[in-house]
Amino acid sequence: MDAQIIWTIICAVAILVGVTGTIVPVLPGSLLIGVSVLVWALVVGQPVGWVSFGIAVAFVGAGMLSSAVLTGRTMKARAIPGRSVVAGLVLGVVGFFVIPVVGLLLGFAAGLFLSEFQRQKAFKPAISSSLAALKATGLGMLAEFGFASLAAGTWATGAVLYFLNR
Repeated sequence: MDAQIIWTIICAVAILVGVTGTIVPVLPGSLLIGVSVLVWALVVGQPVGWVSFGIAVAFVGAGMLSSAVLTGRTMKARAIPGRSVVAGLVLGVVGFFVIPVVGLLLGFAAGLFLSEFQRQKAFKPAISSSLAALKATGLGMLAEFGFASLAAGTWATGAVLYFLNR
């Protein structure tokens, strides 16, 4: 098995982890996809590799930007401080290890709510802002996942074209 096939397999696994990482925050996400496609383009050293890299990086950038804008706009409009999101992330990581599969989401929601309840001192406003933050985060993750999938598809198309024309 030659080095290009081995590197293609390694990059494929890293890209799969990257796409998964846009949904599961404890894994690396979009940046891993961009780096993986760059490594593959360097290994291949052909125009198809560089074109795939350019398009994939554009998708990765669009995904990261759309996620930040969608999430940030809601957080700013609802005046939800960053510490609430950080509290959610911390409890999400704890939940990930305590309750398999759903612990990440439950921990994030609980941490977000607890921080908002501490800030607002009332149940209903804390629930309302927590739900808004969860929706915004979910929408941002979905957008980033979509663009990450497009980047992965671009790379896969490039890889197929490269090996067909080798």
